[in-house]
This record gives sequence, structure tokens and C-alpha cells, in this order.
Amino acid sequence: MHFPVAPAVEWWENRQEIQEEGFDKAKKYSIDKIKEKNYNIDLCGYPHEEEEILPPKELIQQYQEKRASLNADIDRILAQITDILGINLEEN
Repeated sequence: MHFPVAPAVEWWENRQEIQEEGFDKAKKYSIDKIKEKNYNIDLCGYPHEEEEILPPKELIQQYQEKRASLNADIDRILAQITDILGINLEEN
């Protein structure tokens, strides 16, 4: 199996910073910058989301609220579908 690695090898041999749509895709740091950051190579500053840990009761209540909201959405969509198709689910 052949993998098209030529673009990556070409970039590696002539490393340049790459930005697409205002976002960094590749960064370039000097050894002095890496030393300055105490060899922490996570220099790109990607945002890290912190997970919120809720007490069990609040977590269960949150899940119940989400489930109720999803059930309401499903009921609304099913009502629209049955209305479009002219189906009356209350008829026997």
C-alpha cells in the first residue's frame, strides 16, 4: 500500500508555518523558544475544555431534562410526519 507522504516530507525538509482560514495548521519554533518554555512542546495553545463534574443528583436531573427535551422534539417531528402523511394514530 502506498501512502502519499511526499507533501509532509517536503514540508518537513523546508518547515514553514501554515495558516488556513485564520487557524494555525503548522507552527515553527526555535530551540530557544522551546527551552524558554521548559521543553513544553504544547506551544500551540489549543483550547482545552474543562469537564464540569456535577454532584450525582444534579447529573441525573440534567439527563432527565435532556431526555424530556429530546422526547418533546421526537413527538413534534412525529406529529409533523403523521400530519403530512394524513395518518391519525388515535383511530383503531
